[in-house]
Amino acid sequence: MELHFAGGLPPHPARANRLFCFGLGYSAMVLARRLLAKHWRVAGTVRSPEKAKALAAEGIEAFVFDRGRTLDPAALAGTTHLLSSVPPDEKGDPVLDALGSDLLRLEGVKWTGYLSTTGVYGDRGGEWVDERAALRPAGKRGAARVAAEAAWRALGRVGHKVHVFRIAGIYGPGRSALDTVREGRAKRVVKPGQVFGRIHVDDIATVLEASLAKPEADAIYNVADDDPAPPQDVIAYACALLGVEAPPEIPYETAAKEMSEMARSFYAESKRVSNRKIKDELGVRLAYPDYRAGLKALLAAGA
Repeated sequence: MELHFAGGLPPHPARANRLFCFGLGYSAMVLARRLLAKHWRVAGTVRSPEKAKALAAEGIEAFVFDRGRTLDPAALAGTTHLLSSVPPDEKGDPVLDALGSDLLRLEGVKWTGYLSTTGVYGDRGGEWVDERAALRPAGKRGAARVAAEAAWRALGRVGHKVHVFRIAGIYGPGRSALDTVREGRAKRVVKPGQVFGRIHVDDIATVLEASLAKPEADAIYNVADDDPAPPQDVIAYACALLGVEAPPEIPYETAAKEMSEMARSFYAESKRVSNRKIKDELGVRLAYPDYRAGLKALLAAGA
């Protein structure tokens, strides 16, 4: 896929560069596959031997790791670029808790990235926020994210060039409003004034590649599209693309009675997240600047 940022990675990093990713999941794997195609070495962690075996077939050196299973620090040898997409749990950041001292001693790392969330900003009543905004997380999960960000940024004090990426609602192949509609799970819950940002998984990888090409110490970037929107509008648009009738609107007060605590926390926050910095400083041009472009492309690709 064509990259959408100015400049680019060095023309032939070949085998000299090694990305190690804690958490080879949905978002990180898009970046991993792009770098493999550029002849990088890619390694990282997964949570099951089956997943490790599957990734080995792709040329990725995968290690089983979670809070209950440690990782031999030797797995990090030769790492030049380090990424973590592992979220904090009730005890803290699993990666830093298990391997923080090893990461402090790791030499030769040119770039360190941590995938966070725009949830660290909390509720802003639909107003715009950028990377300079104060952090006002709601609930324990938001507070844990803020603490994890701070812990990763602390690596900068020992020479790492740390980059924090605050990511909006992720969607892409197999994980979009199109899938929600197809699976019969779509609801149009309406809470007046409630909006949030989204980002296509391919655009996340583009932002990360742009940052790899231009590392900056202690950098923070919002990763969101251009058009924060109410969730019911996205469902309605997905239905229109699929040629099906949109479900009726349900007032939030009614729907909340049957919602999980997690779902209610989602509707408790409303904000518009500025993405100007990734454009101005990294030269990123989003392939999917709004949910309409993203959903259209997914449908056209059969995803």
